[in-house]
Amino acid sequence: MLEVRDLNVSYGPAQAVRGVSFELDRGQTLGIAGESGCGKSTMALSLLRLLPDTARVAGRVLFEGEDLLTARWARLRAVRWNAASVVFQGAMSALNPVRTVGDQICEPILLHERVNAKAARRRTAELLDAVGVPARRAGDYPHEFSGGQRQRIMIAMALACRPDLIIADEPTTALDVMVQAQILRLLGDLVRESGIGVIMISHDLAVLAQMCERLAVMYAGRIVETGPARELIDDPRHPYTRALARAFPTIGDPASRLAPEGLPGDPPRIADLGDGCAFAPRCVSAEAACRTRTMELWPSGQGRAAACVRVLEGEAS
Repeated sequence: MLEVRDLNVSYGPAQAVRGVSFELDRGQTLGIAGESGCGKSTMALSLLRLLPDTARVAGRVLFEGEDLLTARWARLRAVRWNAASVVFQGAMSALNPVRTVGDQICEPILLHERVNAKAARRRTAELLDAVGVPARRAGDYPHEFSGGQRQRIMIAMALACRPDLIIADEPTTALDVMVQAQILRLLGDLVRESGIGVIMISHDLAVLAQMCERLAVMYAGRIVETGPARELIDDPRHPYTRALARAFPTIGDPASRLAPEGLPGDPPRIADLGDGCAFAPRCVSAEAACRTRTMELWPSGQGRAAACVRVLEGEAS
């Protein structure tokens, strides 16, 4: 359904996304993980050309075989919300504060499905009920809902036109654990029942492991490891993935709770990246070759790949 090839996004001299490639089929869930500033959201928004005009985007984004990066604006508008939709990070920022949530969900239905207002309101009521928000509250405004309810409303809006693809950008950020679990369960049910494809973006590997079949870990604008979610977390092949996995304490293990392993240093400035592995300055197992060799995603097991020279050394031995 979706094929991304050599995607690059830059702002002046700073290259925020560098050579990202992946595929997604219907009914699949792909998680994108990484620290803040690694390029996750920039990459996701570029798929539907939602970045500001200052961004330069290159590569190919084939959706149902059509390249969205070269599509005419009329065609792109037909795809947005209708065939592919977005659950934006921070529902309060994404929802219009002076319009009722019912009107905001109705809008894409009226635009894309060309039904009458009565049918659109009926569909809106069904969507709100489906995500656990009482349909009678369609006439309320965003500020009258809790954070979890607003996130559910964003999901209802994303589902309004029965899309094939949903891009969920940090859909559980700032939500408490119980609401987070409800949102993840809701998204999982939608994938199973509707067969939609989902790209979920988060810095939380635990959330992605619960929701996604496959994971792609990003660092400094590149994908540095990819593979089945549970295998990647249980047996990471890239030092950065290993550091992310160890940063979360293990429930029931007092040692990990009292002394979780962190990651020293700060993410690099995108504009200052040079040759070699961008993670090398923070990597405890870096070698001389890491600072000069161009990193690629090398095979590291069945359905897995990692951009680390130690993967090559393991294959050689």
